[in-house]
Amino acid sequence: MSKEYRVAVAGATGAVGRAMRSILAERDFPVKELVALATAKSAGMHLDYRGEEVICQELTPESFRGIDLALFSAGGGTSLKYAPMAREAGCVVVDNSSAWRMEPDVPLVVPEVNPDDVNWHKGIIANPNCSTIQMVVVMKPLHDEAKITRVVVSTYQAVSGTGAKAINELMQQTGRLLAGDAPEINVYPHQIAFNCLPQIDVFLEDGYTKEEQKMVDETKKIMGDNSIAVSATCVRVPVQNGHSEAINLQFARPLSVERARELLAEAPGVKVVDDPANKVYPMPIEASGQDDTYVGRIRRDPTAENALNLWVVADNLRKGAALNAVQIAELLVQRDLIRVPR
Repeated sequence: MSKEYRVAVAGATGAVGRAMRSILAERDFPVKELVALATAKSAGMHLDYRGEEVICQELTPESFRGIDLALFSAGGGTSLKYAPMAREAGCVVVDNSSAWRMEPDVPLVVPEVNPDDVNWHKGIIANPNCSTIQMVVVMKPLHDEAKITRVVVSTYQAVSGTGAKAINELMQQTGRLLAGDAPEINVYPHQIAFNCLPQIDVFLEDGYTKEEQKMVDETKKIMGDNSIAVSATCVRVPVQNGHSEAINLQFARPLSVERARELLAEAPGVKVVDDPANKVYPMPIEASGQDDTYVGRIRRDPTAENALNLWVVADNLRKGAALNAVQIAELLVQRDLIRVPR
């Protein structure tokens, strides 16, 4: 009989936490018992897991006793406080926040890109930023073939990346504007309905946002190549779910459109959707709810040597968060690494 694990989901009532529970069931992860954890406000809520009722518990320092694996999606502050406690209790943590991503002794993992990095975990593994994940999944096979030297990316990020309140605000603002009423603005600094906001997270001293800097730093760490130059502009758009990215890649060696398409078609977790003559290209409404990262509009950049343009779309709640975390957990099972090194 295969080994089963006691698994906790911290932040179980949030959008990503719900997706984590759903994906654990869909992929038949070997769960002996699922423990749902959240704030005191959510404690006592009745949640579904594989058709059975799970009662949400308050997250406390004692929550991880007897837990083998914890998937965290409860915010950076919570992760900083509780992930070390979980590790001390003998639990391996896969954390979805930005809290641990750039710590040198914490692996930052996308299973299709750098699976071997799980081998050196010390009890905490970081899940990358949603916009970074879908980009590096597409970059990996192309980098292996022709070595990427520079990336210029512009993102078009859905409101679900901010959470349920942002989804509700988009819907409410849209309804009010269509009815001729003034929108209420609470979640974002400006109206999001019928608008684009060139700000995700706070601005840094150099004029870039924290989200843009995450893409720069995380890409280099995941790809294991600090020589890759990355320039990012991140934009919030009035889309409910599914992040889109316009990516310009420059290579050290020539790479044809045809060869790039072949490599991407063979790459794990990637689906090529690229028939512009018939108006076929990736769109968030089609990628939403799907596991693959979609890529299309693959074309040569005539203004730069050895450069290609691509359009990449993925479900930010699934591959951009919950699915990637579960895939990391699956790697840990396959390699018998659900244990904290002592």
